Amino acid sequence: MSNELVINSTQNGGRIALLRDKSLVELHYDNDENKFSVGDIYLGTVRKIVPGLNAAFIDIGYEKDAFLHYLDLGPNIRSLLRFSKLVQAKKNISYRLNDFRMEPQIDKLGKINEVFKQNQKILVQVVKEPISTKGPRLSCELSLAGRYLVLVPFSSSINVSKKITDQQERKRLLRLISSIKPENFGVIIRTVAENKDVAELDRDLKDLVSKWTVGMKTLITAKPRQKVIGEMSRAASMLRDMLNESFDTITVDDNATYEDIKSYIKTIAPDKEKIVKQYNGKTKIFESFGIEKQLKALFGQTVSLPSGGYLVIEHTEALHVIDVNSGNKSNSENDQETTAFNVNLEAAKEVSRQLRLRDMGGIIVVDFIDMKKAEHRRKVYEHIKAEMKSDRSKYTVLPLTKFGLLQITRQRVRPELNIVTKETCPTCLGSGNISASITVADQLEKELDYIFEKQNEKNITILLHPYLFAFFTHGFLSQRFRWFLKYNRWVKMVKDSSLGLNEYYFLNKRKEKIEI
Repeated sequence: MSNELVINSTQNGGRIALLRDKSLVELHYDNDENKFSVGDIYLGTVRKIVPGLNAAFIDIGYEKDAFLHYLDLGPNIRSLLRFSKLVQAKKNISYRLNDFRMEPQIDKLGKINEVFKQNQKILVQVVKEPISTKGPRLSCELSLAGRYLVLVPFSSSINVSKKITDQQERKRLLRLISSIKPENFGVIIRTVAENKDVAELDRDLKDLVSKWTVGMKTLITAKPRQKVIGEMSRAASMLRDMLNESFDTITVDDNATYEDIKSYIKTIAPDKEKIVKQYNGKTKIFESFGIEKQLKALFGQTVSLPSGGYLVIEHTEALHVIDVNSGNKSNSENDQETTAFNVNLEAAKEVSRQLRLRDMGGIIVVDFIDMKKAEHRRKVYEHIKAEMKSDRSKYTVLPLTKFGLLQITRQRVRPELNIVTKETCPTCLGSGNISASITVADQLEKELDYIFEKQNEKNITILLHPYLFAFFTHGFLSQRFRWFLKYNRWVKMVKDSSLGLNEYYFLNKRKEKIEI
């Protein structure tokens, strides 16, 4: 099984696609304007305390105040408040916490107005991005994630990932981290730390402590609403969490991003540096890897299955509903039960893919085709659990009911990704009336003639839909060859399936759009 990461850089950030066996399984937008990302630490101000909810609303700069519940304060909130107050007062204090006297822990069943006062300044971390009409969700249990470890200030516990099942290895990691852990810092040992030597773990721990120290130096002069410690870019965080033995290639189309990614991988996994490649193809990188076409097919309300069935995906404020239909598959098997079982197995795989791809969270109800045999229902349940093992979000899958309903809860920390796949007609602009579609070729030729004869452009590139590309390039005496005979200039044509059927653009030699 191959894993590929494809990064497309744009003016506003970039798009990151994860391909598994050439099939798109995750898509992320890493926009420069995307504030309040999960993991960011801010200096917030307590705006409102609500005893009825046992929570407070915190101003961190978002249009709506962020939500902080008492249970998310953490037992050592008093230590955090005292430490941040000392730092801002510019007291002579070690940022490494080795000489810091911890405060008593708060009561688990306490009240938030016993801890906070209005207009108080506090350090908070974003644990859920703004979704719909809600502001960010916050926590005061700060943590800094690294490649192998997670650093937890104002704690002393060491926890090992449950996915590391070898008891000898668990004991080894606990012993190692206990010997190198700074005082008043807790550590969570991640799954990828398994079988790593002490030098790698120590380097990762020192990097996290250094990141904490830099953040606390920022806190000295920080103003309310200011970000004190920022999470790394979406691409870097994916590499940190996913880079392992099965990762094959990382392809980037921008030189600066290529150098950044290569430098980062050299730091966290020097042996993997060679898998980073810079894309220099003539077509767009997402077009070359077939990602644009997959986006059009996978983000609609209806998603097709390989052998004829299809999914219908509906969204509400409270939950997502996925309906499984057999389509024209119904005549390909001997009996209805076999048909239902085979379609449901296919659907289970696609459902797990759609959850990751769209980053759907909350409650998901899947309405599978009814199956009479309990054995078939059990196999479908086991199949979807196996397919979801690679999902990095926390989730719970319940067995199918006798009505064929399967319930899934999946952690939601950022808004669901939604890509509009329906295209507005470029000719009628949504009115419903267009001129004859065959005339688009004549219109393109008229504009090309104007560009050559009137604007005297030399090196022309035309971006156009694959159908138009096929029309102009088909055969030995293609239309493009006739243009060469007419103008004595070769016209470069590039397929772009992100365009509408009747859309096309002319680019000059500097790859700038030509206005006509």
